[in-house]
Amino acid sequence: MSLTGAYDPANIFARILKGEIPAVKVWEDDDVLAFMDVFPQSEGHVLVISKTSRARNLLEVEPEVLATLAAATQRTARAVAKALSPEGFSIMQFNGEAGGQTVFHLHFHIIPRWADRPLKGHGHAPMADADVLRSLAERIAAALD
Repeated sequence: MSLTGAYDPANIFARILKGEIPAVKVWEDDDVLAFMDVFPQSEGHVLVISKTSRARNLLEVEPEVLATLAAATQRTARAVAKALSPEGFSIMQFNGEAGGQTVFHLHFHIIPRWADRPLKGHGHAPMADADVLRSLAERIAAALD
């Protein structure tokens, strides 16, 4: 998919927001959902999405929604750092298929990093065990400010 086009209301994140597909939630409010990536590139990989916008990418998002997502990403990253004590973390956001985007609903990745643990490829990591994801989500949620 290119950088332009119509929003697909059947994309996996839209379906998660509608309750059609389960997700391991870290936290949510009226505007944002933070949940565990089921194909994590690293232990504790969290996704942050808007619950109110139908933006497919950074070019389409409303400025006020982007500000809300940025604050939510920062809040979640702080909790990930506190809960998991990584040596660093990456914040990733992909735009368009050529840019690495695989789900066309704007989202931010928070990926904890350790020097001695290789990062799994985006879109190529194996599916994680749901119990492991739930445990990590609970630890991260407990560390939220």
